[in-house]
Amino acid sequence: MTRTAIVGARIFDGEEVIPETSVVIEGTRIVSIGGEVPDGAVVVDGRGGTLMPGLIDAHVHTSLEGLELALTFGVTTELEMQGMFTRVARTQVTENDRVADVRSAGFGITPPGGHPSELMGDGGHDDGDEAPWKAEGAAADQWADIVMPFATTPEEAVAFIPRLEATGSDYIKFMIDDGTVEGAPGLPLLDDATIAAGVAEAHRRGLLTVAHTLTVDATASAIAGGIDGLVHLFMDRPHTPQIIEAVAASGAFVVPCVVLNASMMGIPATAFAADPRVRSKLDDAWIATLESSYDRYPQGDLDDVLASVRALHAAGVDILVGTDVSFPLPALGGMAHGASVHHELQLLVRAGLTPTEALRAATATPSRRFGLDDRGRIRESLRADLVLVDGDPTTRISDTLGIRQVWRRGSALLPS
Repeated sequence: MTRTAIVGARIFDGEEVIPETSVVIEGTRIVSIGGEVPDGAVVVDGRGGTLMPGLIDAHVHTSLEGLELALTFGVTTELEMQGMFTRVARTQVTENDRVADVRSAGFGITPPGGHPSELMGDGGHDDGDEAPWKAEGAAADQWADIVMPFATTPEEAVAFIPRLEATGSDYIKFMIDDGTVEGAPGLPLLDDATIAAGVAEAHRRGLLTVAHTLTVDATASAIAGGIDGLVHLFMDRPHTPQIIEAVAASGAFVVPCVVLNASMMGIPATAFAADPRVRSKLDDAWIATLESSYDRYPQGDLDDVLASVRALHAAGVDILVGTDVSFPLPALGGMAHGASVHHELQLLVRAGLTPTEALRAATATPSRRFGLDDRGRIRESLRADLVLVDGDPTTRISDTLGIRQVWRRGSALLPS
C-alpha cells in the first residue's frame, strides 16, 4: 500500500500548531506524525504551507455537485440540515473520494405549513417540479422512505423520532420559526411542549438535536426545550445578557451562519467573490449566486450579529462554522459550497475570534459536537482528510483560501 509523506509544513492539528512538521498517510488513514520519512514514500513538499484537518461545514443543503465543489475548497465533510443524504441514501458518497463526505438530519420537524413551506410554494405541500423528492426512477426509489415530519403536538413529535432514526437521520432537527425574518410573519410555530417532548425522545434514543432559530424568542424556546445545538444565530435584535447566559448555561453549541445572516440582510458576498482564489473555482452560476443575496430582512444589523457571536464566544459557547449554502440560484444568494466556509472563517475573526479559534470552529469543534470521532483533527489512526494551504492561516485567516492540495481519505484531489 502506497504511503504519502507530507513534509516541511506547519501543522495545525485541529486544536493548535504542533512542533512536528511531517505527516504520513497510508491508505485512508494517518499512520504517523513526525519522525523519519518511510522508505519508498511519495513525498509532498509542504514547505511554506500549513497542513490542517479537512474543513467541516456544519450547516448545508447539498447535492452531489455541491459535495464535489465543497471538496475543491478543502471542505471534506458537509453536515446537511435539511435534505436527502441520510444513511439510507448516501451510498454514492461514502466511497467516492471525489466529493466531500456528508451527514444529514433528513427533514426537520415542523408544523404543517411551517418553515420552510414559505420557500416551497403551497403551504409546504407543493414543492415544485424541481424538488429532489419529486424525482423519478432510481432517484425516487432511493428517497422513497424519506420522512416529512409535520407535527403539531408533543405526541406527534415523539412519534416521528423513531421514524427519522429508522430512515437514517444522523441527528434530529426542529424548525422553530414564525417567519418574521423570512418576510413571512405568522407561520405556524412549534410550541415549547412539542419541542421538549421531541428533544427528550431523541435524547432517549441517543440522538443529537439541533434547532433552526433566527429570532431571540425561538432561541429561548430551543434552549428551554433542551436542544443540543442552534444551527442559526438570531438576527431580529441585539443580544441581551440573559439570552447569552441561557445559551452558555445550557451547554448548547451555536452555528452562527453569519454569511447567511448577511445575505438575509441584503448584503451579497461580492467582495469575497472577487478574490481570484474563490472565483477561479466557480462557474458563472455560482459566481452569480455569491454576488446575490436573500434580501428578506434588510432591517437587520450585521454588527449586532457579530457582537452576538463575540458575546457567545466570550461566554464559553462552542462556535461552529456553518454557511446554510444550498443551490446555485440568485434567490438563494450569498453563499457557495466550500467557498463560503472560508468567508465564514473571515467573519468569525472579524467578530473577535482569533484565527486559531476560528479554525477550531471548522475542524475539531464540529467533529467533537457531532460525534465525528474519526476526523476533524490530525491524529494517528484518524481519517486522512487533510488540506495543505500556502501561508499561515493561524495568523492570517484568509490564507485558508490558498489551497495547494486536498486529501479525502488519503486520496489526493489536487496535484502537488
